[in-house]
Amino acid sequence: MQRNRISQQPARSEQLLFLTDDQIRQGIEMMFFAYRGFTADPDLILETYTYGRAHHRAIHFINRTPGLAVNDLLDILGVTKQSLNRVLRQLVNDGLVDSRIGKQDRRQRNLFLTDVGEKLERELSDAQRKRIRKAYSNAGPEAVHGFRKVLEQIIDPSLRDKVLNRANEKR
Repeated sequence: MQRNRISQQPARSEQLLFLTDDQIRQGIEMMFFAYRGFTADPDLILETYTYGRAHHRAIHFINRTPGLAVNDLLDILGVTKQSLNRVLRQLVNDGLVDSRIGKQDRRQRNLFLTDVGEKLERELSDAQRKRIRKAYSNAGPEAVHGFRKVLEQIIDPSLRDKVLNRANEKR
């Protein structure tokens, strides 16, 4: 009997981690649709501010590390300085982010969310946490553990240790 839906029991070949190209393609497509779902609620919220996903990512990481240096945010996001400056300028001008001169190095700019920025970050994250919590709950602990392992392996190997160390520091 051939599988028509991914949500059915895995075929014996999948249990042995032998996946066909079609099964890999299905996984890739599911990632696209999962990402679309994961970003849908925040996108609606961001539209009311005329912000995009770049703003969301900046707000997220500034919230995770108050006082984050601009250069560190550049490194985390992997974007150009010009692109980040456009986003940060708008967030600062709109009163969501406070950019302060570094205490040790006056050339450095450290970023903090304002009360308004924290409120928006909470609204954006709450929407995503709700979706992730429901998915994790429905999938069960073994699936959650497996999903985390898959995500870890998708991260570029040159960044993996850095990303995982950062995630573990925030627990």
